[in-house]
Amino acid sequence: MCRRCRVVAGPSDQVLTAAQMRAAEQALIDGGTSVEAMMQRAGRGAAEWVWRLSCGRSVTVLTGPGNNGGDGWVIAEAIRNRGGDVAVVMAAEPATAAAKTARVHYQGAVIGADEACGEVLVDCLFGTGLTRPLSDEHLGLLQHLAARHDKLLAVDLPSGVSSDNGALLNEGLPQSHLTIALGAWKQAHFIMPSAAQMGALKRVNIGIEPLLNDLTMPCVLPRPALGPPAASANKYSRGMVAVVAGDMPGAAVLAAKAAAASGAGYVKILSDGAAIQTSPDVVVDARPLDQALADPRIRAVLIGPGLGRDARAMARLNAVGLTNPKVSLIIDADALHLYPQWEYDSGMMRHGEAALDDRSIEFWRRQLVLTPHQGELDALDTALKLPEYHPPYARKVHQAIKLGWVSDAAIVAKGADTFIFHRDFGACLAPLASSWLSTAGSGDVLAGIIAARLAVGETCFDAACQGVWLHGEAARQCEAPFTAGDLAGAVRSAFANCL
Repeated sequence: MCRRCRVVAGPSDQVLTAAQMRAAEQALIDGGTSVEAMMQRAGRGAAEWVWRLSCGRSVTVLTGPGNNGGDGWVIAEAIRNRGGDVAVVMAAEPATAAAKTARVHYQGAVIGADEACGEVLVDCLFGTGLTRPLSDEHLGLLQHLAARHDKLLAVDLPSGVSSDNGALLNEGLPQSHLTIALGAWKQAHFIMPSAAQMGALKRVNIGIEPLLNDLTMPCVLPRPALGPPAASANKYSRGMVAVVAGDMPGAAVLAAKAAAASGAGYVKILSDGAAIQTSPDVVVDARPLDQALADPRIRAVLIGPGLGRDARAMARLNAVGLTNPKVSLIIDADALHLYPQWEYDSGMMRHGEAALDDRSIEFWRRQLVLTPHQGELDALDTALKLPEYHPPYARKVHQAIKLGWVSDAAIVAKGADTFIFHRDFGACLAPLASSWLSTAGSGDVLAGIIAARLAVGETCFDAACQGVWLHGEAARQCEAPFTAGDLAGAVRSAFANCL
């Protein structure tokens, strides 16, 4: 569950580790549901998607020895009962009681690998429990069959993928066109590199209940529910965003344009004396930075896009640190590389050590968002000497959780896969967005969106989640290939889709 966020993880959006999935299944069993009944629910639910994908074409089901293989036998029998053209290639004899029962109930053909050649291959070789690479025999069989079929559909997870950290346990795994999660989403569905293997994602409900005992357990990033300003709103009550410019002011301009399209009532760039050209709906404040930051109407400050990493940049970051602690803050890009030294110089809390003056206490109540990509996460991990943390997660998720606990910030660990975490509010994993987002300036647009959501009064975690969703939706609306300028221009339409 994500506290204080408009997200409550239910069976349809929670993302479980392998151990959590086993616990959820055990709870079903303890409540009176047999393993065989669960397998029937899973297999028949998956068969619905197989039927839709195959559209009456031939189907081959590859089964392994465990319960994932048992699901395959159920799928094959369900397709056969509908009159479909289906056959099973058995990589190994069923080894569990439920899989053996499912095998007995299957009344169709079992064929050799060289006989299988058709339209749709259903991969039920191994599922969530796999922790070691496929044997050469099993990998070769999967590759051979995938090459002989037009489409590959994976049940629960593609075989050869680690459920908890998204690792590919073998080289040369074939690409799935569709992956059907059974019961709940798994980490690997959203974490790279495995997320790129999944194709489209669907989920089958098998009746498991949500687990609410761990805030590090993510849910799938939801579509935000946004609304119009209050009838009495004015440009200041809607929230003023201040974007601090630096050595490359174009990045600040991109962020400001995105913020202006994301609900803020007033956006200005603090240029600290530099002349900056931007659109008429974004104000440039050229006063010395400390004077510009003293404006009491500012609700959120963004620093980092195009900032630079020299002494002048450090001075700008220090000036931001002296703003009213009630002003929300997002630290991005270059400012993240300066953040460890800034935190140290400011006398703030690190590694559990408290600077107990009133200002430090106020600072740590501030709504704060950090937006590192993987390289910046690595640098912060090293510079801050973050404490070890050992959940069964991917490296990016490990690092974001550690950084979140130390900084008390909402962490947007961005990239092809994006993980959002705050130690008090919860965690979200974003579905893969357009790969065309891998363009210069895309991160500046994301930072601007988040800054606007902070300015309108959202919590740091809600602002981060809304920003990531709007950023991905804007990309979906852009005609590829697109630039960061195109992306910033599409934010308004993405926002309108949530009203």
